[in-house]
Amino acid sequence: MAETLVQSVQEMLKEETWTRATISNYTQNNLKELAVIVEKAHEENCTDEVLAVCEDHLQHTKDSIIALYISGILSLQKGVLDNSALENLVDIFQKNHKENIVVYLCENILNDDSANKFALRTLASIYAAENNDKVWDLYTTLVKIDFEEANLAKLLADHYEQLGDADSAKDYYKKAILRYINIGNYAACKDIWSKLVQVIPSEIDFFQLVCRKISKAFGELKTTTLMQELYTWYKDNQKWDIAIDILKQNLTIDPKDTWARKEITDCYRGKYAKHSHLEEYIKTSNLTQTYRNVFEAINDFEKHIAFDKGSFVFHRNWGVGIIRKLEHDTLVINFGKTAGIHEMSLKMAVNALKPLADDHIWVLKAKNTKDTLAQKVKDDKKWALKTIIKSFDNNCDFKRIKAELVPSILTPSEWTAWNTAAKKILSTDSEFGVNANDINMYTVRDHKITIEEKLSTEFKAQKQFFARIDILMKYFNNDLADKSSELFAEMYSYFTGYLKNIQKVNEQVIAAYIVVRYITSVDKQFAFPIKETFAELYERLENPKETYELLKDSKNTTLRRDFIECIRTLLPDWNKQFLILFPIVLDKSLLTTLIDSGYTEDVQKFIRTAFEAYKDYRETVLFLFKECQNEQWYKDAGISYEKQLITLINIIELTFREINNHVNSTENKKINKNATILLFKDDAVFNYMFENDENTVKKFYTLIDDIVDIDPSYKQTTRNKILEKYPNFKFRVSEEKATQPKGMLVTEKKLREKRAEAERIQNVDIPANAKDIAEAREKGDLKENQEYKSAKEQQHFLNLTLSRLQEEINRATVFDQTTITTAIISFATVVTLHNNEENKDETYTILGPWESDPDNNIISYMSPFGNAVMDKKLGEQFTFTVNEHKYDYTVKEIKKADL
Repeated sequence: MAETLVQSVQEMLKEETWTRATISNYTQNNLKELAVIVEKAHEENCTDEVLAVCEDHLQHTKDSIIALYISGILSLQKGVLDNSALENLVDIFQKNHKENIVVYLCENILNDDSANKFALRTLASIYAAENNDKVWDLYTTLVKIDFEEANLAKLLADHYEQLGDADSAKDYYKKAILRYINIGNYAACKDIWSKLVQVIPSEIDFFQLVCRKISKAFGELKTTTLMQELYTWYKDNQKWDIAIDILKQNLTIDPKDTWARKEITDCYRGKYAKHSHLEEYIKTSNLTQTYRNVFEAINDFEKHIAFDKGSFVFHRNWGVGIIRKLEHDTLVINFGKTAGIHEMSLKMAVNALKPLADDHIWVLKAKNTKDTLAQKVKDDKKWALKTIIKSFDNNCDFKRIKAELVPSILTPSEWTAWNTAAKKILSTDSEFGVNANDINMYTVRDHKITIEEKLSTEFKAQKQFFARIDILMKYFNNDLADKSSELFAEMYSYFTGYLKNIQKVNEQVIAAYIVVRYITSVDKQFAFPIKETFAELYERLENPKETYELLKDSKNTTLRRDFIECIRTLLPDWNKQFLILFPIVLDKSLLTTLIDSGYTEDVQKFIRTAFEAYKDYRETVLFLFKECQNEQWYKDAGISYEKQLITLINIIELTFREINNHVNSTENKKINKNATILLFKDDAVFNYMFENDENTVKKFYTLIDDIVDIDPSYKQTTRNKILEKYPNFKFRVSEEKATQPKGMLVTEKKLREKRAEAERIQNVDIPANAKDIAEAREKGDLKENQEYKSAKEQQHFLNLTLSRLQEEINRATVFDQTTITTAIISFATVVTLHNNEENKDETYTILGPWESDPDNNIISYMSPFGNAVMDKKLGEQFTFTVNEHKYDYTVKEIKKADL
């Protein structure tokens, strides 16, 4: 059937003899017949063959209607970005004034590709000529998908303004001005700026965004005229702070701007109209005199104007105060109960005091009780955040926020819950933003901004590549965010830029590819022509393992998982790459995917290689042992359980050796810890040992005992369990004595007591003694001062005691009660010894030096007597000598001590 269809197309192409005369008779039915052929090609799975025939025909017959239609539609359905065949076809019918055919073709194209710009523009031009209202929907789509389309954005803005839809008009004017900047049309920018000043004058953040872009595109001088226009609105509405900021911005660009200098003086007069020394400070600062540097004059004026009766100030030693009186150049300031009332000259105040707003967090702390302020902070987190951020020039990081709240207002535990909710507010509430130059610094806005503007600002402030990806994906996945915004386009183009003229392929190029691929798959309007395939990019990677590690996932991204998915779907040798990457990825799904795809033998060979070359596959071995133990394909790999256990022991020994040689210490410590847990957790090694014969037990005991640096408690546990199973087990002669942990064994109870004692000496006894010494010293004549000598002696005693205690605490190792064994005399056992010399029984409890109480027969295992009886078995007869006294005992009973 497929061959018949291909032959049929070939015959149609041969018979085609179209001329201009016949084109005029062409109808939609002719195209519908060709559409049926396209459908059949899909049904018979021969689209590639039919497409090849048509493209070959177009090589020598470029105006073939059949070839152009079939080739164009099939290419479109395959997602090919080159639409030249369909464009040529539409052009032929347009030139022959077949508008109905053109409309039909464009509608068909849009059915397969709703974001096809050529079809949209062609159809829009026809609708516009007919005054068809459908054109507005097409314009809307074009503006959405074409980020460079500025004229249509303005056309839509004007249209919605005429309809009385102010919100839509505002949005399209915003799009238009940003797009005119991008295409370099300053005149159009200026016209729309004037319109926006009328429509949204209060959105200062947006105007500042536009201002920055215009400055970059056309030069900063172009912004001064625009900002003057905006300034007028703020001055007329007495919004003095923003008006002053705009003037300062213009004066930064042109310090000799006499108009701006005059206006800023007028704004100061408006802002400080009630200040008692306003005109005096304007005069003394030379604010109106052009001979003085304008910013020196502004700085001088603002320092002085901040001080007036009723204003709050801060002194680094005296804290917060309020100015009670201002006479001539003298301030009278009340710093409250702590520092009282101080007089200070205005000149000194300018240098020594920091003016504070009435709602500064320090002022609020001074005026309110802790409980009152704490309740306010907890009840209204948004208010608390605004208050603190504004207190520090509207530029504050989260460390500062915490410093202002803990512990002066909130306790550490209250902060834990508070800060989680506060961070969410900062992240989601559009009244909060970040400093455009520092992502860590938060600001407060006087009005809400769009989510697009908020995320765009965060994107610009963020300097880290992968953090920027997170912001882009946060934007893209937000259903409320406008993806047609040029702000999104600007963010998106940052990553497509990595895919142009690629010199070196690294983790950033791969991440950009993954992001662009994902966004394109979700929305075709963002399709970007990447010159190289993923396979070509991957081949140019120097180290795929390192690339995987350098890819950073976040709350909104899964770059590592997507990288693996690209390998699986886009690389012909994905199965080999999976095994190469597995030691880094350590994800069981890679192995199960390989198994399900028929690569069981390859996986099993990899497993055998990992255990044979365990030095190079340490973490792989640990992962396989832990996660794959119950899988049949793993069991069939041919690695016995005994070999797996021995490999774990070898890894523990290897990592200890490298740690001692300072080789990859951090990584090796982690591997060592995990291998040890796997070996001893749930008694894995012991279960295997005791399921087999005594020779197996000896083999594993020897392997464990030969690890010099392993925690001695593991060796002790091994010995205890062996003795419980084999009471007469013969250990190696050199290891006849039970292995004790390094340091000094103690009970947990006694360690708590000693720590409490050390803390009491440190925090109570020594400070009290220091006070005694000070009081005795005040009495004079230290040579004859008995109280002073006694206090100094007590000081020496306390310091020695504390030093000894701290040394012992550092050496102390808490005894693990789960390791108590009654197979031999050991720590935490109660032993009954028959005295063969005196023919009587004696009972002793074996504990540590701290617990030792010879009068009550509690013996330290470290004492000569305790050391002599350690490790003796039930029924064993032994003799020893301590301090020239000979002892002769037989072990009669061993039981656990009650700790």
